Amino acid sequence: MDLNSQRVLGRTGLRVGRLGVGSSYGAPAEAFEEAFERGCNYFYWGSMRRTGMCQAIKNICRKGKRDELIVVIQSYSRSAFLLEVFYRRALKLLALNYADILLLGWHRKKPPQKILNKVTAMRKKGMFRFLALSSHNRRLFPELAKEDIFDIFHIRYSAAHRGAESETFPYLEGENGPGIVSYTATRWGHLLQEKNMPPGESAPAASDCYRFVLSHPAVDVCMTGPKNLQQMRQALRTLDLGPLGGDELERMRRIGDHIRR
Repeated sequence: MDLNSQRVLGRTGLRVGRLGVGSSYGAPAEAFEEAFERGCNYFYWGSMRRTGMCQAIKNICRKGKRDELIVVIQSYSRSAFLLEVFYRRALKLLALNYADILLLGWHRKKPPQKILNKVTAMRKKGMFRFLALSSHNRRLFPELAKEDIFDIFHIRYSAAHRGAESETFPYLEGENGPGIVSYTATRWGHLLQEKNMPPGESAPAASDCYRFVLSHPAVDVCMTGPKNLQQMRQALRTLDLGPLGGDELERMRRIGDHIRR
């Protein structure tokens, strides 16, 4: 498995780099543009919208590369009216006419019909191309997949949270299945801290956590949240190192089980 090669994101037909980048942690525009040049084109404009990613998106678009960029705008809104209002503000900040993906964030169950009606109307207006949903309820994804409402699922998955391997991933496979994007690969940094390790184990690097996630064939994109250029470059090492081997996978599972307990 070559992590430097882009991959088709489920049934969307979009070609994505295997690492996605999030806006929330403060990395500068330079870091996001360097990631883009390495093929990491899944740009997640999330709940904390820092200026670095905003500027990077504008810079990339000025170079005539908008078609190579995949912009994801997330909304936590439970109000159909406010969902569109805040979404339009996000587009204006990014100087875009549309986003590639609208992500409905953190739903424990199927979104209410008024929200689904609103996003259908927004899609018809050309405000976004594909619809995504994130949830911590792993069993929700197979249920929603049967309805073909969502094109992409954002699913929590890490060495310490492996329930998706049995409860989610096997039910989403297939040529016409949804794209799968994983988040919290480092378990909010817990997998990187020496104090959390089992006896005799050293803490893995962030790239090890991303490699663990991308070693699972179901995952199309693994999200990263770099704070600076150095962290971005460490994340990008994932692409060159490739997926984990057998012993490395077992080590990450041991560490994950210890932290989970």
